[in-house]
Formats: sequence, structure tokens, C-alpha cells
Amino acid sequence: MSSGCIASGSVPSAIVVRGALLADLDRRDGTHLSNSDLPSSGEAVRDAADFRRKRRMNRRAEAEANRQKNDSDRGAGGMRPAQQGDPVQQQADDKPKPRPGPGVPQRIFLDEAAARFDGALTQDIGFTERLVWFWSNHFCVSADKGLVRSIAGAFEREAIRPHVLGRFADMLLAVESHPAMLYYLDNAKSIGPDSMAGVRRHKGLNENLARETMELHTLGVRTGYTQADVTNFAKVITGWTVVPPRFEKGGEFVFNPRMHEPGAQTVIGKAYGAAGVAQGRAVLADLARNPATAKHIATKLARHFVADEPPQALVDRLAKTFIDTDGDLKRVSRALIEAPESWNVTRAKLKKPSEWIVAALRATNAEPRNTRPLIFAQASLGEPLWRPPAPKGFEDDNAAWFDGLPQRLDISNLMARRMMGDADPMDTLESALGPLASADTRQAVRRAESKQQALALLVMAPEFQRR
Repeated sequence: MSSGCIASGSVPSAIVVRGALLADLDRRDGTHLSNSDLPSSGEAVRDAADFRRKRRMNRRAEAEANRQKNDSDRGAGGMRPAQQGDPVQQQADDKPKPRPGPGVPQRIFLDEAAARFDGALTQDIGFTERLVWFWSNHFCVSADKGLVRSIAGAFEREAIRPHVLGRFADMLLAVESHPAMLYYLDNAKSIGPDSMAGVRRHKGLNENLARETMELHTLGVRTGYTQADVTNFAKVITGWTVVPPRFEKGGEFVFNPRMHEPGAQTVIGKAYGAAGVAQGRAVLADLARNPATAKHIATKLARHFVADEPPQALVDRLAKTFIDTDGDLKRVSRALIEAPESWNVTRAKLKKPSEWIVAALRATNAEPRNTRPLIFAQASLGEPLWRPPAPKGFEDDNAAWFDGLPQRLDISNLMARRMMGDADPMDTLESALGPLASADTRQAVRRAESKQQALALLVMAPEFQRR
């Protein structure tokens, strides 16, 4: 395992690194962002909906004004005012309209992205921030899905960050009941067929959230549950929905009993009595404690931080810690750091694009004033922020990122020119790589034709690309 940090820093001994990572786990504010003025998910949904409503009204008003103008032109014998010899009006009509700035949903997205990048760039160690990123990808939502765009950042702040060093069961409940997840996997519109709303409206069940909760978030694939279990669990969480944006509490989670499938349900051999919203909470609590969940989470953590094919002893150690501590994620993370298997592997894991970009900025003490180039760079390298290709999230093995390595050269040159100008290349090499830097890398950086070229070569070095 590497230092576990988002950034490359100095390369001290493994004992010192372990101590730093453990200390990072004990920081009280390690997972919290300093930006306190970001809107809650409910506020963001309401603001975005209000923006869309006003935009529709403006477009209708503009269309009506154009219609009236055309009617007036036709009433004047088909002659437009400019055609009647008004050059000033003609110039006004020909002048291009100024491009509008980003709308409310995009502004919220950019503010959230800025807070995320700022948090990653300012962390002393960064291990807990890497945990945030890991869990955000594990429980991913996509900003490409409707109202999710305005609350993808709030989802990470509200459902992931507070629980990264807490209990997995608490994070699971926070995630599955968050508006972003309910929108993304369509549970907000899932209606029990025999519920009051289902009988009246002849609409029914959506199984997306139930299936992905079991297959991706907890148990993993092929772990003994059946299609009937998915269907029954989907019935259990009917009524888990979101208040429509036009209401006072718009964009917030609500349990709607009129949409909830009545009666008891059996999930993985256990009967859950009719108890409204508590029925779903009970199923989630049991899924969180299932041994298959412990193995699934342990495998993903070990793959992310250690190796594409992690040592089985490490997976077993993490799974046992997960079970013995009732899903205490801080204890599991501590076990990951302390396990000898985490350190006795070849340093072969490629940094994901997001990790590599932040590592390069941190290594050179860069302070980008604009978040947009970072968002663009991350997207161009195949990992668009909060926009995974599927509910599974972005892949966590090397094969997924090898093809994008040539594109990193263009990004490294861009960052070197615009963001890393004050960094000394050789000093940066020593602090970022130290003894890891090969003779070839040292020579390439030393012989570069300019400071910018040297920095670009440094962050493109094989040693810098790996963690």
C-alpha cells in the first residue's frame, strides 16, 4: 500500500507513514469541508426547480413577444422596422447576444466541486479524504440524472462524509434514503402495486434501488439472494420518496404511506412485519451485518488501496474486523493500515485521473483559482466528476486507466503552464518521490528545456503515476 494520501508527499519509512495515516484517522475534522455556505440537498433542489420554472416562464414570454412583433410586422405590410431605414435598429438586431452564465444547477455543481478540490488540496495527510472518495464511488450517483446534478455534492457531504469513520449501517441508511440516490435509481417514483396510490393510479414497482443496494452496495453479486428477494425488498422500500420541489420541504426525504406496499415481506429468508418506514430500515440493518457484505466491502477496500488482486489474508483480516466491530469503518480502516499484507506488495496501482490531478497540484503547491479546468481535465481523462458510467461506479483496477495515460501528457503540460509555475522541479522531485525516483526520471527532469517541461515530465513519470 502507498501512503494512502491523495497527494504525493515526501517518502519516509513505512513506520512513519503508518503513524501519519493512523493520526489522520483520529482527526476530529478529517472528513468535513470548511465551506459552510453550501446549500443542503433540499435547498439545492428547490433553488434548481425555481430556476427552471423562471426560465420556462421567460422563454414563454420571449416567444409571445416575438409572436406579437411578427404580427406587427405583417400588419405593416411585411416590412420590418430595420427594413424601413433604421440602421441603428439593424445594428442592434445584428449584435450577438451575450452568452448567459451558468444556471443555478450548474453554479451549485461548480461550488460543490470547488469545495471538494479545496478539501483535497488542503488536507495535511489526505487518507480520510481518500476514504471519502472511495465511499462516494462505492455509493455513486450521477449528476447526469435530472435533479441529481444540483445535489451530487450535497449527497457526498450529507450521506458519505459524516459516516466515513462511523458505522457502515449508518452510512448505508443515509445513502439509500438520500434524495440523490432516490432520484438516481428511480425509487422516488416506485409505488407498491397494492398500495393506495398503486391501486388508484395503476402504477407499480421499480426495482433499481433494491437490486443495486444488494448487488453493489452490500452483499455483492451471486451471494445467495434471489430475484424474489430483490422484488420483496423493492416492495419494502416503496414510499421512500422525495417531497416535490414546489412544496415547502421540497427536495427532502419523506416516507409516503400511500405509496408503500402493505403487509409483511420476506427477504433472504427472514420475515419483516408491516411497520412502515421501519420495515426498510430493518432490512438495511440486516444487510449491513451480513457476512457477505463484510467480504464484499473488504475486497473492494483492499483492491482500492493495495492491489488489483489483493492478498486473501488481507481481505479475510478486514472482513473479520468488519464483522467483529459491527461495521465500524474507522476500525476497519485502522486494520487496513496496520496489516502487514498492505505493505508487502509491489507498488503497481495506477492513480485514477482524479487522484493524479490532485497529487500533481499538491506536489507543486499549486493553488488553482478556477475549478473548471480541473473538472474538464478529469472528464477528458475518463473520470468525470460525480458522473460515473453506471451504478457500479468507476472501475478500480489498472486496466480501466491504461488507455488514458497518453492523454495525461496534454493535461500535465497544461497544468505545468498554468498552475505549477513557481515550483522548483528538482525540489518537487525530492519531496514527491525521493528514493522512488529512478535515474532515468531524474535525468529527464534535470535535462528538460524549461521549468514547465520539467514539471510535466515529473508528474508523467511512472513512479508518480503509481501509488
